[in-house]
Amino acid sequence: MAMVVCKNMTVLMCLAVVLVAIAGNGEARRHEKESVGFYELRRGEFSMVLTNWGATILSVRLPDKNGHIDDVVLGYKNVGSYVNDTTYFGALVGRVANRIAGGRFAIKGHPYHTYRNDGHNTLHGGHRGFSQVFWSVREHATGDFPYITFAYRSYDGEQGFPGFLDVLVTYKIDGDLSYSVTMYARPVDKPTPVNLAQHTYWNLRGHGSGATILNHAVRIVASAVTPVTPGDLIPTGKIMPVVDTPFDFREPAAVGSRIEKVKGGYDINYVLDGEADGQGVRKVAVVSEETSGRVMELWADQPGVQFYSGNFLKGDEGKDGARYHKYAGLCLETQDFPDAVHNPGFPTEMYRPGQVYKHYMLYKFSINK
Repeated sequence: MAMVVCKNMTVLMCLAVVLVAIAGNGEARRHEKESVGFYELRRGEFSMVLTNWGATILSVRLPDKNGHIDDVVLGYKNVGSYVNDTTYFGALVGRVANRIAGGRFAIKGHPYHTYRNDGHNTLHGGHRGFSQVFWSVREHATGDFPYITFAYRSYDGEQGFPGFLDVLVTYKIDGDLSYSVTMYARPVDKPTPVNLAQHTYWNLRGHGSGATILNHAVRIVASAVTPVTPGDLIPTGKIMPVVDTPFDFREPAAVGSRIEKVKGGYDINYVLDGEADGQGVRKVAVVSEETSGRVMELWADQPGVQFYSGNFLKGDEGKDGARYHKYAGLCLETQDFPDAVHNPGFPTEMYRPGQVYKHYMLYKFSINK
């Protein structure tokens, strides 16, 4: 069922790298019987490759206006580099994506302390969140609409979070140039916060083009953001209109057109306000790149999206000899609002046994010739 498609590595080599990298800590015993797999989904000239390590997207390939096919997502040249990775290239992050202030929260007065891996805060589920574990393959189908479903059971106390949590994520090619991501999570025995996110970095010019995303035109269907405190990027709890600020992408604008007015670059949650359909799905954002002619639309059913402009990339060595410097890729991570556990005015991310968390994303690509 696994299809090895990555260059210069085999499953056995990748597995050895992973096991060596995590050996010596208490979690190695939990992973020693797992193996790394690579899975291709393809429909015509549109394809994507995924791995069960972190339920991660390794590549997305599609043609440009001249018919040239490029990989448009950033990623490492081998799976070993994803172990202990802090850029989260293509990963499924959780149990709680984004930040939890102070690495602590309470449920009915009972305190919980989560692993603090971002200064005094918890980021993307802690040091070994869902991007740093093996997922099992629940189902893998080929055909006109190929898909794969990964499953993971998060254990009680993992990175400090309460209770067992069953998680599923399905990646599916839905059309000639579109794919969806559907995430489910179900608390088994205790209430717990849940906020999953897909953390792919996009460069529509091509991941190895050497171009930044500063000339990508972005439209975000949101008229407000959740402002953060300087330094630690923790929301203040307020909702701030984007009008007359550099965060205003209600109309298409180049990422670089106002980025110098934002200290460090964009890394903030937008409050989505587009019209939703009967399933709560709405248009989130549109990204276009003129040289390639590629256009990406993102639709989702979440209240927020984190727009991140790749500010912390520092020459990371990527696929095919590429080097990813600052602004080499951008992320659009649909999500609940960051640090919702401390802000009762934000949409809740707390789920009890018997409740089901659901998160749906749809990516639609097109070519302007």
